[in-house]
Amino acid sequence: MNKIIIPILFFAAILPASLYAQEKEDKLDLPGDNLNLYAVLKLFQESETLEKFEQKLNDENSEINNLDLDGDDKTDYIKVIDNVDGDVHTIVLQTDVSSSEKQDVAVFTVQKDDTGKVEVQLIGDEDLYGKNYIIEPNADDNAGSTPNPGYTGKNGVVGGQEIKVQKTTTVVITNWPLVRYIYLPGYSIWHSPWYWNYYPNYWRPWRPVYWHQYWGYHSNWNSWYFGYYRRWPIYRYNRWNDFYYNSRRAHSVVVITRRQNGLYRPTYSKPEIKKQGIALYNKMYPGGNRLLNKPGLQKPVTKPVQPVTRPVVQKPITKPTWPSVQKPVTKPEQPVTRPVVQKPVTRPIQPSIQKPATRPAVQKPLQPVTKPGEISKDKRGR
Repeated sequence: MNKIIIPILFFAAILPASLYAQEKEDKLDLPGDNLNLYAVLKLFQESETLEKFEQKLNDENSEINNLDLDGDDKTDYIKVIDNVDGDVHTIVLQTDVSSSEKQDVAVFTVQKDDTGKVEVQLIGDEDLYGKNYIIEPNADDNAGSTPNPGYTGKNGVVGGQEIKVQKTTTVVITNWPLVRYIYLPGYSIWHSPWYWNYYPNYWRPWRPVYWHQYWGYHSNWNSWYFGYYRRWPIYRYNRWNDFYYNSRRAHSVVVITRRQNGLYRPTYSKPEIKKQGIALYNKMYPGGNRLLNKPGLQKPVTKPVQPVTRPVVQKPITKPTWPSVQKPVTKPEQPVTRPVVQKPVTRPIQPSIQKPATRPAVQKPLQPVTKPGEISKDKRGR
């Protein structure tokens, strides 16, 4: 009997620790916990342009941005800035901490070699995620590699969910809409025009949620996050230090000071509200985890939201205004200019001046002086 009880007590003792360890894998105890880079990479894969990617990243309904680095109890706007180095795009995610300080949050490196092969990595800034926090698509070019440090082998379990590794070929990465967009010949390099206290009209900051609620929502995506993406210890962009880290990286003293003083710690103080994040996920995705490993089934969940925004009132308003305002205004203006007053003014002037001047010539009254009859009378009188 004792032989049975001892193993039971042993597993009962280590079970809470193992569950805590699984929770710990998703938690860095750093400010970057409030911006899940796995979710950011997924959004990057689905976006069409960098402008739309930035807009969606700062959309409250996306449930991705939960950053509050300056401590004003409002989410920070994340700008997207593309720095091009030959065939390499260094796409920076950045926030304005104050009017004078900026903080890089994470950086995409997208590079294309001579054969057309594309490699994508997303690197979290060390002030927010620690050093060498790199994630990338789980590609076929590194068979046998683990997609996440939380487990080993082809499959594993994270947060109580079974993870099935989904290999991504380089052809698939090359065909990501945003990857194809930035390598178009006519691509205009995107540099977000927004800055401190000057942001787009569509954006309204919201109050960030506690981390456990944020994690409660995103933990339901672990099958996707850790199945399609993996942690990787090596920078694939060989000019990472020269081109970006040593010359372009922006980091804030405010963020470092707040982190050292423990001002980001209160976000972890509500572990009981994890269930609120889970409830939000179940409301948004009633199908649950059964849909996560099937990318084709994800789209119908998000598409019903789009028809609400597509039938905007602008189209019916602009169409009637073209025939009713512009065309009738320009047409009546032309007949006004045609009956010009110049023609009736110049015509009467010519007959009134030229003709009377030629007809009453002075030569006609001089003709009777030269008549032969009058000359003969004069001669006879003399």
